[in-house]
Amino acid sequence: MRLRIYKRKVVILTLVVVICGLAFWSSGRQKKNDNGSFPKEVEPVRRSSSVSSSSGNNNHIQVQATPAISRAPVPPPIIHTNDTHPEKTKDKEKILKPEVDNTTLVYRGIVFQLNFDQTIRNEEKFKTARRKDDLVVVVQVHNRPDYLKLLVDSLRKARGVESILLIFSHDYWSPEINKVVASVDFCQVLQIFFPFSIQLYPQEFPGNDPRDCPRDIPKNEALKLGCINAEYPDSFGHYREAKFSQTKHHWWWKLHFVWDRIRDLKDHKGLVLLIEEDHYLSPDFIHLLKLMSALKREQCPDCDILSLGSYSHISYSSKANKVEVKAWKSTEHNMGMALSRETYQKLIQCTDTFCTYDDYNWDWSLQHLTVACLPSYWKVMVSEAPRIFHAGDCGMHHKKASCMPLSQKTKIENILQSSGNQLFPKNLLIAKRLPANGAGGVAPHVKNGGWGDIRDHELCKSYVQLQ
Repeated sequence: MRLRIYKRKVVILTLVVVICGLAFWSSGRQKKNDNGSFPKEVEPVRRSSSVSSSSGNNNHIQVQATPAISRAPVPPPIIHTNDTHPEKTKDKEKILKPEVDNTTLVYRGIVFQLNFDQTIRNEEKFKTARRKDDLVVVVQVHNRPDYLKLLVDSLRKARGVESILLIFSHDYWSPEINKVVASVDFCQVLQIFFPFSIQLYPQEFPGNDPRDCPRDIPKNEALKLGCINAEYPDSFGHYREAKFSQTKHHWWWKLHFVWDRIRDLKDHKGLVLLIEEDHYLSPDFIHLLKLMSALKREQCPDCDILSLGSYSHISYSSKANKVEVKAWKSTEHNMGMALSRETYQKLIQCTDTFCTYDDYNWDWSLQHLTVACLPSYWKVMVSEAPRIFHAGDCGMHHKKASCMPLSQKTKIENILQSSGNQLFPKNLLIAKRLPANGAGGVAPHVKNGGWGDIRDHELCKSYVQLQ
């Protein structure tokens, strides 16, 4: 009964938000300038709205978009606790639902429109350079423009980069980030925006709803308080924190959207390479992926993932033309993952398992899938000499007082320059391979929690149904 009521509420809320969003959008919609920004006529509705980024800092949303991509956002699910206790009802009345700022509704409409339009920049310029099923590179972007600049710089130096489609998937909208993306003039570019970001839902789920339970409140006290998610702490008794939940949501949404919602990739049979804003790529990464693809077809048809490297910065001497075939591990092979449509389709069959596993990390959740849901554990072909580097020395899991992207860049470029004559190998060799009866998949040694809220589960599972 509660499920039917809940579904009815979701349908009603869907209609209300879509109608409101379209109304605000149609009333404020203007023709975009040639540079992709909105004309000054829109400025009267540009009010600063203080929101929380996934780093927890307050920022101001500003409308400045380059052409981008997505389908209609559906309101995230709202799960209510049992309201039969009078003391709960009384307490709930004290916590009024915040009104959604009109400007936020406008921004949601703009994101929907950009995702729907799916405008590819530089399309004509590189029309002959890019062939059907050439490599697609997808960058998950939050709000570290200095690191994003380093990534773009490394891509600019890559041989054959004119043949790729470069997709930036954002969960934070800022003029500075859009400016970095607009500087890409060496390949086709597409921007997509995660439609359920904290920035677009600053005071309601999946953002920070003031009616949500405090992180560390005991469940019995949460039930007395009557906060929305009192029934759903994680495995360690903590309640959700939006800044940690967002990354897993974004990763799963992005994966589905790229493979199933981008019209230009409808029949894509090539690889999709998944990277992040604080990664740095070697000049021969495209060349290496082509060699690895050929080697997979010839000698490792059951390899599910191609990886550009692990975190160890080993010497390139005698290693630059060698790969290993191993059981996939989230702590080693979550950088520079290239997968085919076949691998993606197997993953999507595990949507429920991924979306309900109590770990806010997307890679640890994948680790769980390899032993709990997938037909067989993942085999990864990984380069012994890395062609991808983690430049980010601060972020969600790194609490340094100051970030030094230029220092990281210098370290990485020194490695690449000293190994320049080892890059672009003519062929690859499989140096190590799992024996036929060797060790299988590895289960996560710990569950990190942060993903116990049923609203996160339902929103995560809804992405495959978005049209």
